[in-house]
Amino acid sequence: MECEYPSVNSNKREIQEIFNSVKTIAVLGLSPDEDKPSHRVAKYLQEQGFKIVPVYPKEDEILGEKVYRSLLEIPFGVDMVDIFRKPKALDMVADACIERGDVKVFWAQKEIVNNKAATKAKNAGMRVVQNMCSMVEHKEL
Repeated sequence: MECEYPSVNSNKREIQEIFNSVKTIAVLGLSPDEDKPSHRVAKYLQEQGFKIVPVYPKEDEILGEKVYRSLLEIPFGVDMVDIFRKPKALDMVADACIERGDVKVFWAQKEIVNNKAATKAKNAGMRVVQNMCSMVEHKEL
């Protein structure tokens, strides 16, 4: 497995601005399994008042929210995409975010780095966070 250091990333001030402005978060790879990090993080963010939109290949409902099969299926605005997928999947995620045109934040969770996808998202006007847990960063604020 090839490890990558995030060459594109937001700083702490930008992360605070992200959480102050974001309302709707699509969680890609949100597992229905309560023991999985994606579930714990999404539940925490939901409890903090964020609208969570599960994106997962199975299930009809997770955390009381309708599940969508892809980012492009979501019929309303998405401020942030919180990604729990393998790094190689981020290229397609960045493309989907760009195609949507409304995503302001491209957030790849802890141990997930893809600088090519991050650069593509940043060049399209998104804020980018890589290799950081949104729950941990929010709690630190």
